[in-house]
Amino acid sequence: MRMMMRLLLAIAALFVAPAAMAESQFKLLVFAKANTYHYEYIPIARDSLEQMARLHSFELVWTRHPESFDEDLSQYAAVMFLNSPGEELNAGQRAKFEAYMRAGGNAMIVHRAAITPPGEWPWYEKLVGRRVGVHPMVQTGVVTVEDRNFPAAFALPDRWVWSDEFYVTANPFDVRINTVLGVDESSYDPTKIWPGQVSRPMGKDHPIAWYHMYEKGRVFVTTLGHEGAMYRDYTYLTHLMGGIYWTATGRGQAATSKP
Repeated sequence: MRMMMRLLLAIAALFVAPAAMAESQFKLLVFAKANTYHYEYIPIARDSLEQMARLHSFELVWTRHPESFDEDLSQYAAVMFLNSPGEELNAGQRAKFEAYMRAGGNAMIVHRAAITPPGEWPWYEKLVGRRVGVHPMVQTGVVTVEDRNFPAAFALPDRWVWSDEFYVTANPFDVRINTVLGVDESSYDPTKIWPGQVSRPMGKDHPIAWYHMYEKGRVFVTTLGHEGAMYRDYTYLTHLMGGIYWTATGRGQAATSKP
């Protein structure tokens, strides 16, 4: 009887597996490795993103191992660096990721993943599109929507009260980005920072989420997402989903979006 049951289950799997695979719209690799300042978010973000994957019918592969970049990256529609910067990769893994992007792969950079030591991996800095310097302490401020027609902004109000680290950035490689979200510096203190450090305002042009094309792929960057509890917030998660959707598929932008 047991042998018969196993046989029936095996036969059923042959029919169920292809159907389940057909429902997956794309495959996303999420690289999330614990570090000194970002680790409590991991179980919360994983649970929320796995629920998101089920809701939106895409396949999510979660990893904390840089060795995942030694594997075939071409199976992924996009790679997300979630609070885990490219400096975690060794030389061989960096080369494989560069090759993936040059072959038309796509990348999404979230919060801490945008920070990498200046000059250590210039290619990755250009992929991010901005070099992150210091950042003020976590404060409540007003996030402004600069591109209403980009999917990562669809669910956001024009002026969104949000608490985060509003990164200060520079553009040493003169990379052209398309700003999706900015921040109103009059709504918080851009100089409020720890003793011994200095933070200066960026002015009206202060991007905190953006997109651009790099090599032959799409890149979406959001510098928001410092606290673990944010990965339970509906509005923030819709922001992430809009970024995932565009990064993985290239779809969703209204015709009047910036080129």
